[in-house]
Amino acid sequence: MKIIETLKNVWKITELKDRIILTLGLLLVYRFGAQVVLPGININALGGLQAGTDSGILGLLNAFTGGAFANASVFALGIMPYISASIVVQLMGIAIPYLQKLQKEGASGQKKITQITRWLTIGICLVQAPGYLASVPALSGAPSMSTLLVPGFNESIFYFSSVIILVTGCVFAMWLGEKITDKGIGNGISLLIMVGIIATLPQSFMQNALSRTEGNGGFMMILIELVIWFLIILASVFLVMAVRKIAVQYARRTASGGYEKNVFGSRQFLPLKLNASGVMPIIFAQAIMFVPSLIGGSSLLKETTTGQWMQTNFSDIFGFWYNLVFALLIIVFTYFYTAITVPTNKMADDLKRSGGFIPGIRPGSETSEYLDKIMSQITLPGSIFLALIAVFPAFIVKLMGVQQGWALFFGGTSLLIMVGVAIDTMQQINSYLLNKHYDGLMKTGKNRKAVAQ
Repeated sequence: MKIIETLKNVWKITELKDRIILTLGLLLVYRFGAQVVLPGININALGGLQAGTDSGILGLLNAFTGGAFANASVFALGIMPYISASIVVQLMGIAIPYLQKLQKEGASGQKKITQITRWLTIGICLVQAPGYLASVPALSGAPSMSTLLVPGFNESIFYFSSVIILVTGCVFAMWLGEKITDKGIGNGISLLIMVGIIATLPQSFMQNALSRTEGNGGFMMILIELVIWFLIILASVFLVMAVRKIAVQYARRTASGGYEKNVFGSRQFLPLKLNASGVMPIIFAQAIMFVPSLIGGSSLLKETTTGQWMQTNFSDIFGFWYNLVFALLIIVFTYFYTAITVPTNKMADDLKRSGGFIPGIRPGSETSEYLDKIMSQITLPGSIFLALIAVFPAFIVKLMGVQQGWALFFGGTSLLIMVGVAIDTMQQINSYLLNKHYDGLMKTGKNRKAVAQ
C-alpha cells in the first residue's frame, strides 16, 4: 500500500526518524505529567472535581489541558498561560514602539520577544495558580481545601508548594514545546495542545456511544454522528487550506543584470488565505465569553434579574445567547486579527523590490490598496465559515442529543486546532520526504530517487 511505503521512506531518513522519536518521547512526558497529582491531595477525593469539569466552560478548559485540570495535576494550568502571554505580546507590538523595533530586527529581535513572552508567562502563572487552587474546593463540592488533603498534611505548606509546582509545571511544558519545535517535528506548543485535546476524545466518544446503545438511537445514530464528524473535518480542512490566488508577474532579468518589464516575465501566484487568522479569533472570543457570567455573578448583580439572566445564559456554552454573541465576536476578531497579521503594505513593497507586479495594478500604494481590498472581501466569508464551525457543537447537542463532551469535537477550537496542527506537521514531514527525493505524504507519484541519481 502507498501509505505503508511512505512510512518506510520516513523511517529511512535518519534525521526525520530521530525528530519524530524525540517528538513522541517529549509528548509522552507531557501526558505522564498530566496524570501526576499535586503533592498532598487525596486522589480519592477528586471525584467531585472531575464531575464538575465534565461540561460547560470548565469542560472546555479541561479538554485543552488533556484532563490535567480535573486531575489537579502538576500540569493543571497546561500551556494556556504561554498562549495568553504570546497573544498579549503580539497585541502590545501594535502600540509599543520598542516591541515594533524588535519585530524588525530579525532573529535577534525575535529572541528578545521570546524572552519577554517567557517572563510574562511566569507572571500570568503566578496569578492563575492561586486562583486555580482556591477554586478546587468549590468545584469539588468540598467545604474547604483541608478536606481534600491527605490527613495530617499542612494546608499552608500545600498552598505554597503547589503554587511553585504549578508555575514550574507550566514553564516545563513551555520548555517541552520549544524543544519539540527546535529539535522535533511540527510546532511544539500546538502539538501539546492537540495531544491534550485528543487525550479526552476516546473517553468522550465511548461515553456517548454507551448512551446511544442504551436506547438513545442505537448503532445507527452512532454511524450518523461519525459521518457528520467526518464531513465537518473536511469542512475544517477546506477552511484551513483555502486560498485566493492573486496572479503576479515578475519582470524577466536581462543578461546585463537589469530587468526587462514585458509580458514574457515569469508568472506566479500570491496566495491569500481565506482564514488568515487561524483559530486566534476563537481563542480571543472564548476568553471574552468568560466575562458575562463573571459579571452576572458579581456582588453587584448577583441578586438582580439581569445578573441571574447573564449567569444562566452565558454559563451554558451550548445555549442560544452564548453562541450568538460568540459567533459575532469571532467575526469581529477575525477582521481585527487579519488586519494586524497580514501586512499588505509590506507585501506590496516586497513585490516591488523583487521586480514583481500584479497585472493591471501599479506597484506600490495601489498594489497595497488592491491586496487590502481582496483581503476584506475574502475575510467576510472566511469569518462566517469560521463562526459556523465554532458554534456547530451547539447545533449537534440541541438537534441530535449528542453528549456535551463528544459534541466539543464537532467544531470549535478543539477541531480546528487538531486539523491545523495535523496539516502543519504533515507539511513539514512532506518537505523532508521531497528533499530526499521520496514521494510526499500529501501527493502521490513515483519514487524520484532514480531522477536524483
